[in-house]
Amino acid sequence: MAIFGLFPLVLLLVLLGASVRILKEYERGVVFRLGRCVGVRGPGLILLIPALEQMTTVSLRTVASEIPAQDVVTRDNVTVKVTAVVYSKVVDPQKAIIEVERYEYALSQLAQTALRAVIGQHILDEALGEQAMLQDALGLHLAAQTTKWGVKIDHVEMKNIDLPVEMQRAMAKEAEAERERRAKIIHADGELQASYKLAEAAARLAQTPGALQLRTLQTMTEISAEKNSTILFPYELMNVVKEAVTKRE
Repeated sequence: MAIFGLFPLVLLLVLLGASVRILKEYERGVVFRLGRCVGVRGPGLILLIPALEQMTTVSLRTVASEIPAQDVVTRDNVTVKVTAVVYSKVVDPQKAIIEVERYEYALSQLAQTALRAVIGQHILDEALGEQAMLQDALGLHLAAQTTKWGVKIDHVEMKNIDLPVEMQRAMAKEAEAERERRAKIIHADGELQASYKLAEAAARLAQTPGALQLRTLQTMTEISAEKNSTILFPYELMNVVKEAVTKRE
């Protein structure tokens, strides 16, 4: 008799456990009564009618979904491997449960196809140098579909764009050629500026009689100071030096 007396108490505890739910601040519950959606509840303590109501919990936190590496053909027919990350969150729990089955999986599949479609519209140089523009375009492409699912796309980040080995070598050669071109331009510009200075110096030396010969004598003196050597002076140069000394006396 005691066992039969405890049965109602056990049944009451089971029904109470099936009817009480506690949702965290970032969770919402989509409640169905006899298969019909009756609204969204939470957070906090939620009471359900046993056997008549069921609840599906949805998280409202931002989720980072990685897009696996995709083989993408750019507009200039270069095949690259691209990986990206999509940051999204549920803003309408009711749509996320009713409008699409497994919205996380649906978003992953949509992101893969959108990645190939968006990058396929651009050439390789744009894919490498204008990633911000591609990320915005990919986010808009995804948002056009996920809005009716109750999912908001915060932003999309491109992780890696892997090039074929042959393309890497070609780009390395191109970069090396560009560096050589710049080095030659800088060297030629230096030679041009030096020629202007030499021309100016020559014009100043030409204004003073014998200045060029004296400059030559100075250069020879500097050479003889560095190395023990015998220097032969031209007769004309000796005359110029002699005239300069006579004038000073």
